[in-house]
Amino acid sequence: MSTPAIQTPAPVRPQPAPPVELRRRRHPVRRMGKWLVLLLLVGAAAWGGYRLFRSLTASGAAALPTTRVKRGDVSLTVTAKAELRGGNSEEVAAPMTGEGDMHITLLRKPGEVVKAGDVVLELDTTDQAYKLKEAEADLAEAEQQVIKAQADGAAQEEENNYSLLKAKADVRQAELDCRKNPVLSAIAAKQNDLALQAAKDKLAQLEKDQANYQATGQAGIAIQEAARKKAEQQAATARKNIDAMTVKAKRDGYVAVRQNTNINWGYRGMTLPPFRVGDRVNPGMVIAEIPDLGSWELGANIGEMDRGHLAIGEKVDVQVMAAPFRKYHGRVKDLGGTTGPPWDRHFECKIALDDPSPELRPGMNAIVVINAEALHNVLWVPSEAVFESDGRTFVYVKSGSGFAPKDVKLVKRGESQAVITGVAEGQVVALANPDQQTEKKAGAGGALQALPK
Repeated sequence: MSTPAIQTPAPVRPQPAPPVELRRRRHPVRRMGKWLVLLLLVGAAAWGGYRLFRSLTASGAAALPTTRVKRGDVSLTVTAKAELRGGNSEEVAAPMTGEGDMHITLLRKPGEVVKAGDVVLELDTTDQAYKLKEAEADLAEAEQQVIKAQADGAAQEEENNYSLLKAKADVRQAELDCRKNPVLSAIAAKQNDLALQAAKDKLAQLEKDQANYQATGQAGIAIQEAARKKAEQQAATARKNIDAMTVKAKRDGYVAVRQNTNINWGYRGMTLPPFRVGDRVNPGMVIAEIPDLGSWELGANIGEMDRGHLAIGEKVDVQVMAAPFRKYHGRVKDLGGTTGPPWDRHFECKIALDDPSPELRPGMNAIVVINAEALHNVLWVPSEAVFESDGRTFVYVKSGSGFAPKDVKLVKRGESQAVITGVAEGQVVALANPDQQTEKKAGAGGALQALPK
């Protein structure tokens, strides 16, 4: 059997590459697509650079806002937030007991309705009760001392009377002995005369001492009487203080608890909490109020800058937040003292409400617009056009291609308008600081210079 022969496949010869011209003709669409994509990328980059350049140059060359000085009538207004409350408040204060440390044991809750005669505040009476017991003990002791002084005076008077009677008897006896002198020797007679004189001197001395003893006895009794009256006064004062530490309402109303100003300095810059049971209070400190609901008023905290615009009696427009469809009217009732840190000085303005309605409730928030004085035929500009620095008040007046500061006198300044003198009507003034605008332009130019060239 013969073995079949193995056939070897013929080797594959590599084909020669087509000519360059042929390859270029085969892919014209692909090459055009690459160029088109490249052109689009370059165009997008150019457009983005152009937009960036326009935005930077536009922000750097932004026009400075300006206005003109105007002449006319100006009505200044002051707007503030306010809280509704009853007027003619009855103050609930700690009694003037002379003590420096009292503690609240009972206090009605804020907003709680009370009637006349209801207990609103009670203070701890432990110290006063101790003083009352001590004064009563002193009074009992003083009364016993008075009785003792009276008894001692009576005993002394009896003793003095006995001594006086005995001295009178001795004088009488000496006088009888002197009658025997004619029949006695000279020496015996002389002795009787001396005895009579001694008895008379003793009687005279006792008569003088009698008045002194009476005065001394009366003085001792008066001293004890004074001590008894002092103890009585101390006891009466303690009872009065104990009664005063229970404060009752004198009218119908609701309780408005005040903030506790005795809180330590850790609360500086924070809202102080209201008084509550257990807090320490000082004599005379007002702890709560009971407003008269028949006389409504609003309390608003207003910045110190606006104090010069306001006066008692000025009209006020009131918008109560809970009654948005009704407009109320009032008038400035009182301007309180300025308080607060140097960076937030303010004062309380009390506003009497002229036309209250039944739906009003204490504690409602409101917006008040106080119509301050009206100035006629004056020069004015928007408030943001007036600047203050280093004790100067000035505006930036247009001068040539720029702006120059010009000192002015500020007559009145409201929330939106400022009345000034020292400029002419129609002059163009800047509404922003040109120096700050220049700094913005410089910053924009620096950004442009940072762009690659």
